[in-house]
Amino acid sequence: MANSFENLPIFKEAHPLVLTIYKYTKLFPQEEKFGLVSQLRRASSSIIANIVEGNTRVHPKEVVNFLLIAKGSLEETKYFILLSRDLGYISQTEYESTAAQTEIVGRQLSGLLKYWKGKI
Repeated sequence: MANSFENLPIFKEAHPLVLTIYKYTKLFPQEEKFGLVSQLRRASSSIIANIVEGNTRVHPKEVVNFLLIAKGSLEETKYFILLSRDLGYISQTEYESTAAQTEIVGRQLSGLLKYWKGKI
């Protein structure tokens, strides 16, 4: 039986984004293991982790707080994806595909924020 967070539409977009990041970063140079790889993995997984945690909260202000943290992590992830491309660790095609994923997650996150802010 799936957890309730697994049924969230945003989970169905954000989780594959994290899996993509993990797949790409396996191929990064060894010297990036504790640098860019760590940062990118933490930032991308933080997006969905904060959405999931916010989903358990009762008060709308708490939910909004976690969604705002998720939005910050999303922006951080976008930058690290761009940096990865510019350093030659991912191709332009991989960059465009991943950037498109982040845009979808961003739109859904903005919608969630608008909804929950309306409940405050």
